[in-house]
Amino acid sequence: MEAHFAFFFGLLLIAEILGTIGGFGSSMLVMPLASLFLPFDQALGLTALFHVFSNAAKMILFRDGVSWRLLYWLGIPAVIGVIIGARATVLFDERMLALALGSLLVILGVLLFIRSDWKLPASNANAAIGGIVSGGIAGLAGTGGAVRGITLAAFGLSKHAFVATSAWIDMGVDLSRSVVYASQGFMTERVLAYLPIMAVASFGGSWLGKRILMRIPQERFRRIVLALVIAMGAITVWQAWPA
Repeated sequence: MEAHFAFFFGLLLIAEILGTIGGFGSSMLVMPLASLFLPFDQALGLTALFHVFSNAAKMILFRDGVSWRLLYWLGIPAVIGVIIGARATVLFDERMLALALGSLLVILGVLLFIRSDWKLPASNANAAIGGIVSGGIAGLAGTGGAVRGITLAAFGLSKHAFVATSAWIDMGVDLSRSVVYASQGFMTERVLAYLPIMAVASFGGSWLGKRILMRIPQERFRRIVLALVIAMGAITVWQAWPA
């Protein structure tokens, strides 16, 4: 059991470092990783709790440059979307949700890898649409970071402002879905047993990610993260595909 926790801790730490560097958050990696160890519903609960710690770490480490305009136009719709999505999880088959998550990661990863320079027009309407879509996907499938990243990228934020604003929005999203998941029984004792390693991995990974982000061009690591996202999506589809 100790070896199991140590291995999972290492995976969470790497996911948090890469998620911080890539700017999309770690849920695109943590959700499929958690699905390797837990049933889909419990993996949703673990990912939400892990991201609460992760967001808190980023809010502390990346304090400067938060866009209050985007917190309003993107953050509030994202919270509304995640509540709707989290409530809807009980309506769908877990295998179908896993297939949808894996397919989404592969498609978004490939598109962002190929069209890294593509951006949405920077408007309040697009921010609101991106917020509710990313929130809905996060609540339903566990990860909406890519959609939120696409939306934030349209507004030309600096690296630190990008991470800080994303973390503030994500905190509202993850707190909201954590409450919904808990009410639906996703936060089992097995999930809560991972709390200590989640706390250490999230803060440690965010700190290390910030140090690396200061020294190495973001775009190079962004491509590495996207390649990992595509790989994890493919593994998730393979696992969930009917035998």
